[in-house]
Amino acid sequence: EASRNAGLGMPCWLSAMMLKPEEWRQRLRVCPGGEDAILAYLAKLGIPVTVVMPETAPLTKITKCETLGAKVLKHGSNIAEAAEYAATFVDEQNLTYINGFDHPDIIAGAGTVGIEILEELPEVDAIVVPVGGAGLIAGISLAVKKISPQTQVIGVEPALCPSFSEAMKAGKPVRVTLPRTTLADGLAVPQVGPHAFAVAKDKVDDLITVTEEEVSIAILRLVEGEKLVQEGAGAAGIAALCAGKLPESLRGKKVCVILCGGNIDTPVLGRVIERGLACDNRLVRFSVVVSDRPGGILALVSIIHKVGASIRDITHERAWLKEGIDQVEVNMVVETTSLSHRNALSEAIEDAINSDTHVIERWGDGCAL
Repeated sequence: EASRNAGLGMPCWLSAMMLKPEEWRQRLRVCPGGEDAILAYLAKLGIPVTVVMPETAPLTKITKCETLGAKVLKHGSNIAEAAEYAATFVDEQNLTYINGFDHPDIIAGAGTVGIEILEELPEVDAIVVPVGGAGLIAGISLAVKKISPQTQVIGVEPALCPSFSEAMKAGKPVRVTLPRTTLADGLAVPQVGPHAFAVAKDKVDDLITVTEEEVSIAILRLVEGEKLVQEGAGAAGIAALCAGKLPESLRGKKVCVILCGGNIDTPVLGRVIERGLACDNRLVRFSVVVSDRPGGILALVSIIHKVGASIRDITHERAWLKEGIDQVEVNMVVETTSLSHRNALSEAIEDAINSDTHVIERWGDGCAL
């Protein structure tokens, strides 16, 4: 069961509400995260708000904050660099700083998510939480373990940035090397917050890492099956579920997976869906060498048609082919429905290669199925 709107905006809103009156007259600062748009909403109330994001922040998130009236500053290539700049900027401008994942009020606000889940699903066996800076899982685990100690809290983080896992090994927050890019950019925090870690370290039952391929398939599954658009960070929990990485003891149990972010640009979503289709064996590419005489391409296309696949793209290569001048290498991208369908196509082409017709000579140098 997925929780889409279980008060995920509450942490930052609660933090803002806890400010003193004189602090309201100053600009508020928030480091990158899903809460930036919530805090930006305060700009509509006449409260100056500045939000710092990395240069790679999704355009949809930037536009949303600016539309609400917030000032957006872009700095650095990742959340860590943006947060460091934010801390320095706050001191220089004498502003109020709200950290998006490590402020005590942010953590307390995240606890309301856990409370709301338990109100709707009092017998839930496990809650799966995406982990970046660890503020969300800290608040949820604190609330859940207080109300329902038997409920498991499981964290999921990107394999390319396992900052919470490394902190657990070291017994304290440690800095990990950030990847250049990751689909789960909202979770790419090189070091978990010290407050968040102190709260969560004894309350999280398990930690799971997910790969880029697993995240892309999860985004695809959500779009196709649930008609929901999630960014990589928001789909991390579903990635762990679809990849079969949750503990076997939870099979048949009540599990709540939190979806916590839909800030993904439309062009990026299109590329991620295509990558998901490729990882799911529903978009395949291959090359074969066929006769360049009339009927050569027809024989190949007929095999694809007979198997029931659909051609997405096709190109021909003659100049760099080392075989006879009467042959051509055909590079194809084909849509299939599953791994078994892909295998059926591969077997059909292989049978044609091994036949006596020699219309399809061999697999090409590009790649074979």
